[in-house]
Amino acid sequence: MATISLPTADRTFAPYTTGEPIRFPSKEETAKFNRVAYAAAHVVADPLADNDPWLDVAIDWDKTMAFRHYLWDLGLGVAEAMDTAQRGGGLDWNGAQQLIKHALTAAKGRPGARIGCGCGTDHLEANDRVTLDDIIRAYEEQIAFIEAEGGQIILMASRALARAAKSPADYEKVYGRILRQVKQPVIIHWLGEMFDPALAGYWGSADHMAAMETCLAIMTDNADKIDGIKISLLSKEKEIAMRRRLPQGIRMYTGDDFNYAELIAGDEEGHSDALLGIFDAIAPAASAGLAKLANNDLQGFHGILEPTVPLSRHIFKAPTRFYKTGVVFLAWLNGLQDHFSMIGGQQSARSVLHFAELFRLADKARVLHDPDLAASRMGKFLSVQGMA
Repeated sequence: MATISLPTADRTFAPYTTGEPIRFPSKEETAKFNRVAYAAAHVVADPLADNDPWLDVAIDWDKTMAFRHYLWDLGLGVAEAMDTAQRGGGLDWNGAQQLIKHALTAAKGRPGARIGCGCGTDHLEANDRVTLDDIIRAYEEQIAFIEAEGGQIILMASRALARAAKSPADYEKVYGRILRQVKQPVIIHWLGEMFDPALAGYWGSADHMAAMETCLAIMTDNADKIDGIKISLLSKEKEIAMRRRLPQGIRMYTGDDFNYAELIAGDEEGHSDALLGIFDAIAPAASAGLAKLANNDLQGFHGILEPTVPLSRHIFKAPTRFYKTGVVFLAWLNGLQDHFSMIGGQQSARSVLHFAELFRLADKARVLHDPDLAASRMGKFLSVQGMA
């Protein structure tokens, strides 16, 4: 245990004493998972690069790949070059290509390592001059690169398509063209506007339930080319409604960082697998919980996962797009990287009070790997802010 003085909402400081961290599950336990679980992984910035951090991207490839090996060691898959890696928020397509190359090379050295790669249109400027054919060609370019590298595709939502599309039929045209030509089944990613405001009205409607009809029709028409769909709408009701209507053989990958525990556990009509940014931050708890679930210990699963939900809701609080800052901060507290710097200068996106509460909630969720180290680093962070 460790004790540290943390700032509070009433502008005072109060002592906080940590508890006991969670036990990492063994490889034998993780080998028995009965859910497919991906962690959308962050990138580790190079803090010693001589650049302009808000403008230039400098990544520490060794530390970034070491983090992927940490996830694989815990039995989790890696969802690469996604939103959690600051795709579209510091990491452009050129950087994403390097990231995908590095990660796929690392995965080849690990038999059974699961990895999917984000594929979008982010090298195409989203403006009023972009046509549907431009968007199709942009998707095709990224697909060609990922398939040539031997990666599975996670088909990300397109800001350009959200801007250019005039009706659901435009989405049917683009996705139909793309899905017909992919070499292996893809994971479709429906990212809600709470994560990216530029994606409002995706699938041709601001009403999520109406949008769902278009998405389901596209999946039904192309079911043999789809492994699953990840929806990130932060609504368990919408996810369950869609899950119950998926074509046979298509998985629902929960992207709900507010309600993932009950969605993964499922009900009498089915369950969700997982593709979650929060699994980056709570990887040992996610792994231990999934091991309990695979052993038919539902109470044990919830006992491990439910305490992580308040932490996740805090990290993903509005503005949700700044959740990456909390994910990286926790990786630093846990000794998984040597600094708290981010590409795009995003380490400044949350307040000191936010980080203090994150520390408390991470401890209550038992995901501070070494409480003494975490407390020491939290103290250093507060000192830099002139508060310790």
